[in-house]
Amino acid sequence: MRRIAEQKTVKSIIVAGGAGFLGSHLCDALLARGHRVLCIDNFLTGSFANVAPLCNHPRFSLLERDICEPLAVDGRYDEVYNLACPASPPSYQADPVHTMMTNVSGTANLLALAERSKARFLQASTSEVYGDPEVHPQAETYCGHVSCTGPRACYDEGKRAAEALCFDYQRMKRIDTRVARIFNTYGPRMQPDDGRVISNLVVQALTGRKLTVYGKGDQTRSFCYVSDLVRGLIALMEVAENPEVPVNLGNPRECSIAEIAELVRSMTARRVEIVNAPLPVDDPKRRRPDIARARSLLRWAPEVPLEEGLRRTIDWFEQTVADGTERRRARAAGNLANVWS
Repeated sequence: MRRIAEQKTVKSIIVAGGAGFLGSHLCDALLARGHRVLCIDNFLTGSFANVAPLCNHPRFSLLERDICEPLAVDGRYDEVYNLACPASPPSYQADPVHTMMTNVSGTANLLALAERSKARFLQASTSEVYGDPEVHPQAETYCGHVSCTGPRACYDEGKRAAEALCFDYQRMKRIDTRVARIFNTYGPRMQPDDGRVISNLVVQALTGRKLTVYGKGDQTRSFCYVSDLVRGLIALMEVAENPEVPVNLGNPRECSIAEIAELVRSMTARRVEIVNAPLPVDDPKRRRPDIARARSLLRWAPEVPLEEGLRRTIDWFEQTVADGTERRRARAAGNLANVWS
């Protein structure tokens, strides 16, 4: 498969939410391509441990800041990636008002910052804009089936509002904006207690607890390995012609939650029971991306098979959570000399 060619020019890039699971992998990838990276994070759900290995890198800087507050950043930047928002239901429902404002006020602040620098802007949106979909698989032309008053609305509607802001900036020709609709993503550096399907099941299995499957387990998801997703984000940011439409990024392989639980149990070789719990409110029944647009515009498709990605993820959790290494990494990362406050 032909990949988007790497650019030789060294760019200055902001990654908001760069200490999170996905954001930290994006920072790694951008630095590996030779760019300068400013990571902005309030560490509400991001982790110092995720970026601690980068803090002595000559082209990496870290600014501790909430994007809901006005942003004053020195220098000019070529690109801004906005990944700053809690992404798992327990995290974004813990303070739903702040989640909504992160998506609205925070995105507005970053757009204003990008406009001052004349920077290209990429918004990390979500498959949750499709809600509990009545169309399957979900293509970008589908307008969604979202509850605007339910417990997930702070995230679902917040991301929809952020998309609207980006496309208004685009239509007004104020800056070049791109919108990625991200489907379920997994891999190393997921928080063990973030409430997401794969991290939940893997940690439960490794610690000998029963595997929790919500509902009957017949609801489906499509899981994309983190390196594939990061490659898609960079491809969307770097494609020369602005797509002027949202682009789905995810893995079109669909499987049930029950199947995932069985796979995790088998791959961890743990003799643990699978138990059922009540299905959360507004939990989508089916989720699978139509990635025809990404294939056509970006020449992008996921490459890491689910079993291979799960093996890498399980190995990481075995090394960092089961033996307590993650806690030691977090404590060690507390002393970062180049964190701006």
